[in-house]
Amino acid sequence: MRILLLTTGLKLGGAEQQVAALARQFIALGHAVAVVSLTPDCDVELPPTATVLRLDMRKTPWSMASTLWQVRDFLHAWRPDVLHAHMVHANLFARALTRIARTPPVICTAHSYREGGRLRMLAYRLTDRWASLTTHVSADGRQGMIDAGAAPPDRIVVVPNGIEIDRFRPSPELRLATRQSLGATEASILILNVGRLVPEKAQNLLLDAFSRLQSEEGLEARLLIAGEGAERDALAATINRLGLAGRATLLGVRRDVAALLNAADLFVLSSEIEGMPLVIAEALACGCPVVSTDAPGVASLLGDAGRIVPRNNAAALAAAMRAALRAGPGSPPERTARRDRIASRFSIEAVAGQWLACYARLASRATAAHVELA
Repeated sequence: MRILLLTTGLKLGGAEQQVAALARQFIALGHAVAVVSLTPDCDVELPPTATVLRLDMRKTPWSMASTLWQVRDFLHAWRPDVLHAHMVHANLFARALTRIARTPPVICTAHSYREGGRLRMLAYRLTDRWASLTTHVSADGRQGMIDAGAAPPDRIVVVPNGIEIDRFRPSPELRLATRQSLGATEASILILNVGRLVPEKAQNLLLDAFSRLQSEEGLEARLLIAGEGAERDALAATINRLGLAGRATLLGVRRDVAALLNAADLFVLSSEIEGMPLVIAEALACGCPVVSTDAPGVASLLGDAGRIVPRNNAAALAAAMRAALRAGPGSPPERTARRDRIASRFSIEAVAGQWLACYARLASRATAAHVELA
């Protein structure tokens, strides 16, 4: 099968990494893959045998129109069997493309619980019939789009994201080496957060909760926050204001998340908004205990394999972190159960299989429709 993956961009975000992981898995299974990005930056690892087209679309009518014609020409030359768009801008772009080109079945995947305000929801609703199918990565996100009027219930389904389970696995050797590189001993307590430094990730709340932990006598813990974003300066100021210098560290962009998760004694997600926070799946696959706020998409991933607290409640988050640290990493069977939960439901192999079955159904229907018209 010839699969075209259309994405808004290829920066180091969860949706972008999912596009890259799907491309790698599809190619490993013998399919041809093209990745088309509407913006030029690329921070994710794409398979070398993928056909890649990176564009430079701007927010002007002329640039959008020009990019539509560029992708139209690429589409006609590459001739995919299916076009799978990811993220709101690419989703609406793919639907617009159906107006000027003969396209294969078009699937639009939303990755965020909050895809945008009223205008974007209206754009989704008005263009819904131009897509063969709309999907969301979580049940919470699907219901949110239905409630906003962006998609009718019978036109949007849930297909989760997946992780590369062989990459995220427990490794005592990796744990030891990474902790040494971070200046931590085996007795040190390392708490980890991974995510973009943006308001919806609420790392300021995490710092507040961590400062409450530090007030406990005898607790020597460090908080590591991996990621980059517009809130970096504000978070650095909060660290200084709370007296956490030397105990809370902004690591910046890291490409060794599996190593960090192995090194950590606890992973904490403090988000207000998520679509499907894959980093929770990655933590569980590495056997790492997890505490999270009840952001959309968390419950379906975490289930009873970790602790979930209300959003915007630093005291509750601190209490859950305290309880998780006291409980420790759990028994070997408990750690295995965390990993098995992810491997059985959220591995990239399982998710890619769902997509390929979906592609085949839609392609078959499109072929039958063309035969009837002929």
